[in-house]
Amino acid sequence: MQYRIMPVTAAHIGQMAEIEKLCFPDPWSRQLLEEMLYLPGTAAFAAVSEDGAVLGYTSAQTVLDEGYINNVAVRPEYRRQGIASDLLETLRRRGAELGLAFLTLEVRESNKAAQALYTKHGYLEVGCRRNYYEHPKEDAILMTLEFTT
Repeated sequence: MQYRIMPVTAAHIGQMAEIEKLCFPDPWSRQLLEEMLYLPGTAAFAAVSEDGAVLGYTSAQTVLDEGYINNVAVRPEYRRQGIASDLLETLRRRGAELGLAFLTLEVRESNKAAQALYTKHGYLEVGCRRNYYEHPKEDAILMTLEFTT
């Protein structure tokens, strides 16, 4: 599968909203995704196929020198093809360019595949948020990638 990683534009939002519904029990709305694009400090990237299909995307917010990953999502039929890895690497490079101290995220305690992916990219488990997720009720594992100075 050929694709390229590019900054998210308004044209990607509809497909991102579809991916949200496929990937998460409490998906972000189309409106929330649109609003996210225009917030200061947003970095959002999409994996887009040659025919313009959004295969996956990620977004993060920066506050001073801190990076908070909002979501990493890939259409189920395109998983395990390196798309999430490429998206995470793009965020890592962007974080390094911005001089961030770290990138951090929450992941469901039961989502061992995602935890393994983040670990492969240098993220370490640094804590837990009890009952963070609602549907179903579940703890979140905090994972952080620290940038060395």
